[in-house]
Amino acid sequence: MTRRILCAIDVNQPQIEEHVLEDAIIQARTCDAHLDILSVLPDYGTSFVGSFFSAEHHREAIDEAKRLLDALVEKKLGAEPDLVVRKIIGTGVAYEQILKTAETTECGLIVLGAHKPNFQDYLLGPNSARVVRHAKCSVYIVRQ
Repeated sequence: MTRRILCAIDVNQPQIEEHVLEDAIIQARTCDAHLDILSVLPDYGTSFVGSFFSAEHHREAIDEAKRLLDALVEKKLGAEPDLVVRKIIGTGVAYEQILKTAETTECGLIVLGAHKPNFQDYLLGPNSARVVRHAKCSVYIVRQ
């Protein structure tokens, strides 16, 4: 049975997230696992802020995120990866989408980065801390 690894990255910060993807690739190769790479866009939805953006704007943001994710994956794995890779663009709150994707794909490991926290993160908890607390599988945190 092949294991599945979920790597969550922010495609808008490739210089920061490259090392997270590199570690996920190493884990996938070591475990002979499939690799799902997830990037989550914020969902303005029906909130007040959302009323300032058209539905077309969201579609364009998703298309741009796909383009950035494709470029990052190709940079790290080449045009013909030696791994089974699935690229996923989610919409919503990052930690919620990571947990939801991990559960629906039945992954055995989540790989994500932990960035230098600011004071607010100590009070509210960053996405990585929330994923660690609530994940039903192992979580591998990659530090900057």
